[in-house]
Amino acid sequence: MKDLVINVKDTLTPKEIVKELDKYIIGQNKAKKAVAIALRNRYRRQQLSEEIAEDIIPKNILMIGPTGVGKTEIARRLAKLTGSPFVKIEASKFTEVGYVGRDVESIIRDLVRISVDIVKEEEMIKNRAKAEKNVEEKILSILLPEPKKPRGPISELDLDKAEIHNETREKFRKLYREGKLDDRVIEVEVRPSQIAPFEIFSSSGIEEIGIAISEGLPNMFGGKTKRRKMPVSEARDYLLKEEQNKLLDMDQISKIAIKRAEQMGIVFLDEIDKIAGRESSSGGPMVSREGVQRDLLPIIEGTTVNTKYGMVKTDHILFIGAGAFHVTKPSDLIPELQGRFPIRVELDSLNKKDFIKILTLPKNALTKQYKALLSTEGLKIIFTEDSIDEIAHVAEELNSTSENIGARRLHTIMEKVMEEISYEASDIDNKLVKIDRNYVKDKVGEIAEDQDLSKYIL
Repeated sequence: MKDLVINVKDTLTPKEIVKELDKYIIGQNKAKKAVAIALRNRYRRQQLSEEIAEDIIPKNILMIGPTGVGKTEIARRLAKLTGSPFVKIEASKFTEVGYVGRDVESIIRDLVRISVDIVKEEEMIKNRAKAEKNVEEKILSILLPEPKKPRGPISELDLDKAEIHNETREKFRKLYREGKLDDRVIEVEVRPSQIAPFEIFSSSGIEEIGIAISEGLPNMFGGKTKRRKMPVSEARDYLLKEEQNKLLDMDQISKIAIKRAEQMGIVFLDEIDKIAGRESSSGGPMVSREGVQRDLLPIIEGTTVNTKYGMVKTDHILFIGAGAFHVTKPSDLIPELQGRFPIRVELDSLNKKDFIKILTLPKNALTKQYKALLSTEGLKIIFTEDSIDEIAHVAEELNSTSENIGARRLHTIMEKVMEEISYEASDIDNKLVKIDRNYVKDKVGEIAEDQDLSKYIL
């Protein structure tokens, strides 16, 4: 286990993981604690011998709470923090075997594809210097083609020509590195873009067949290239991607990607409450929610899935289930599936104090986003404390009187508050714009008070 090629920040303790999550997510400490322990346990498992490690299965987590309280964001940030392959899937999109729709194995195929992309990106960064060197030589050869080799014995004149060519090439190299040749137009061989028409089929394993066929099409038709004129700057970007791809060892990348998906993959099963509960007594060809659960069970328990990159074991993939469970409850899931989510975490509904923190504290706070966006127009936006308080108050009121959509309510309110400023930004003479409580009330006050109107607008 110790020689496993995995990009994991093993220095992060559970407390440090929670601290990192705190930068982006307000509150929900129980959920953060649960995912932090699950992540650290992965690192602990990797330090064990193969024999013991194989029997230690991940403790899957079931997050229970209303929409917009941070369930998805916690899982997504956790994956980003560790460089883990992460896929978010709505459980309600799946159908049981025998019905038209996506099958559950496509979850793992998606996860592996994401893992391959991550590893490819890492390898391309590693190979960039070598690829840039190759591109430089290619472009110099186009700008200054090699002289034809003499058929007979090499004369002194031939040697002189070769020396002059080499000296000129070095001069061109200097100009190229200084960017003085960027606008010069050259002719480059380009491959036609590989369009994947068969990828429109996304049910069962058809997407795998479609991708395989589409990727094979260029080879079937000889992979013809055509010559195209473009500036050196554009040719450099095109050739760099081509060279980086040439340097990739896809067999090795596939091995690393599969291993990473198996050992570090995170699957976020959203809306799991929608497939809970018994079937209604009404007849008709309804897709069985229990059937979907039974199809999910082997994937979560541990099975082997065939993908275009190879066989993937799901035994050590971390599954995080999430749902509001307003109508159903976790005990409505089939017993076998309940047993596969041993850690249950209830997330708290957000109140006014939470909204104030969400608007101001995180690195990606909404107020910071709007300030940054409008600074590109030369505007300096100031949100007063009472404006933040009013926005939070309106969000709390609307969530209590209509559907509770958590922090997502802030997005609609903020957009309404900032709509006019965003529209007029380029024409505003006074580059300092102050937003206070009265301004917020003016923009959303009447709408928020009119319950019928607020349902449509906020």
